[in-house]
Amino acid sequence: MKYPKEYLEEIKLRLKVSTVVSKTVSLKKRGKEYVGLSPFKNEKTPSFTVNDEKEFYHCFATSEHGNIFDFVMKTQNLRFGEAVKQLANLAGMQPYIFSKQDEERENKWKVYSSIFYEYINFYHEELLKNKDYSIARDYLKNRSLDSDQVKKFKIGYIEKNPNFFEKLKNKFKIDDLLETGLFYFDEKKNIYLEKFRGRLIFPINNISGQPIALGGRIIEKKDFLAKYINSPETFFFKKGSNLYNLDFARKLSNKLESIFLVEGYMDVVGLSKNGIENVVANLGTSLTDKQILTLNQFFDDIIICFDGDESGYKAAVRAAENSIKELKPEKQISFLFLPDKEDPDSFVNKNGKNYFLDYSTQNKISIHQFIFSHYKKKTLNNPSSMAIFEKKLRFIANTIKDNFIKKYVLEYFLEKISDLTPHSNNKNKNYFIKKTKSLETTKKSFKESEALTGIELKEFSLLYLIINNLELLSNHFHLIENIKLFTKINKQIFEEILSKYKENKVIDKNNLNIDSQLIEKLTKFAPIKHILKNKTINDNTIIELLEDIKRDLNNYDLEFRIQELESKFSRDLSETTFNELKELKKKQNLN
Repeated sequence: MKYPKEYLEEIKLRLKVSTVVSKTVSLKKRGKEYVGLSPFKNEKTPSFTVNDEKEFYHCFATSEHGNIFDFVMKTQNLRFGEAVKQLANLAGMQPYIFSKQDEERENKWKVYSSIFYEYINFYHEELLKNKDYSIARDYLKNRSLDSDQVKKFKIGYIEKNPNFFEKLKNKFKIDDLLETGLFYFDEKKNIYLEKFRGRLIFPINNISGQPIALGGRIIEKKDFLAKYINSPETFFFKKGSNLYNLDFARKLSNKLESIFLVEGYMDVVGLSKNGIENVVANLGTSLTDKQILTLNQFFDDIIICFDGDESGYKAAVRAAENSIKELKPEKQISFLFLPDKEDPDSFVNKNGKNYFLDYSTQNKISIHQFIFSHYKKKTLNNPSSMAIFEKKLRFIANTIKDNFIKKYVLEYFLEKISDLTPHSNNKNKNYFIKKTKSLETTKKSFKESEALTGIELKEFSLLYLIINNLELLSNHFHLIENIKLFTKINKQIFEEILSKYKENKVIDKNNLNIDSQLIEKLTKFAPIKHILKNKTINDNTIIELLEDIKRDLNNYDLEFRIQELESKFSRDLSETTFNELKELKKKQNLN
């Protein structure tokens, strides 16, 4: 039994050809393509190429050519079904289980897609050639669109009283026609009607370019009719899982890192006509997690550009709160707000491509900055309002799935709130003390300590223990010789101490070549001295504390390296990277 096309396309959607091939072949980027030594022949000069945009590999030495399924089958001697299972696993998908329902679904899909092809082709040709459709062509002309855009996006027009249903019912079952969402039965008139009559139609394609739904726009001003309508959800079309023009825009991901996400079909067409083709539109619903995840598969920077009016702004707020959940270290989500009463189509037609792109670069705002700015505007200067403000931002930050991004977004929110509420900071709690000199000293000291990072303070504690126990550690040099420090000045101090030990010299504080002010600083701020006050001090105590600090520094190093590898793995999906990551996480768990 054949795998459903949608399942195979989903695998291809999630995996670039270079991602799959790089697990077998060492690839190097060359222009739009990747090159490497052929896996099908021993060679010294690379003749093997991979093109992610066109979704194929080609070997000039052997003429082998194909997609990711072909590559796995040929390089690993697998049957098609085995290759599908392996690639589905790599893509993070569940294995497909065949049933009678699958066969029925495949047959339904064939009928469904056939109806859409006939329907779209018929009304597209009518728009181009039918003399009676001049009203629609005049509308497009007034919107600065010509036949090139009409043909590229397969735009059509349906007259007010169409009769194409009568032709289609001679070829397809009425139930099948109704299941497409293109038609409905009017019980009052006892007739079948076309949902998109009197509208321009914009085909919505799946990732492989096959039409699965329509968007429709009225061309006459009638207040009782919605400007835009979309196909209802069907067995093969889910609004929250698809994006208009994604089938074309995704092919640009090798050239461009960013994608514009707009509200309307005409915005996509207008930007494309002006040379901005990396653009998609959501389908009349709030932006969904699935849509963001899909765009993240191809682009590193999503720029959400909604209309410059109140409804566009409200849509942007909803999109921000929903899409921030999917923010990742290597990805960006930004918002671009156009001048009032402008939409992307009108703005680019008025100002041109270069102005639009420059405006975007200068005016886009990061998602976390936009969210903070939005809720700050709604906040009153009183404790209750500020409490609600902080609670809301904490809630939004906690919806973020990636723990690293969650941490830094929350820190950003709290620091910005702190700037708004300076009197709630600890540094000002002693404002009532009359001893001005003492107060200023305390403030200065607190500011100095506040500027120190957690890792600096940990290093201060290590150096404090070593400098105050030089003789003890000369007999236990192995405890400190392999410790890794991270801040520049502390590393210099530590290396000076190690060099003295390695020279087998008797050392004390006085013959260390270290600036006395640095010694004073680490002595002043080392947190360990407060612990030592409450402990019985002996050699064992010092060594135990030293071991604890070593473990903390080692864990910090592991966490930093794990973070780097996680970021790398999300980009290359390399098995080598994954194995390195797995080993580091084992070490982290042991610690």
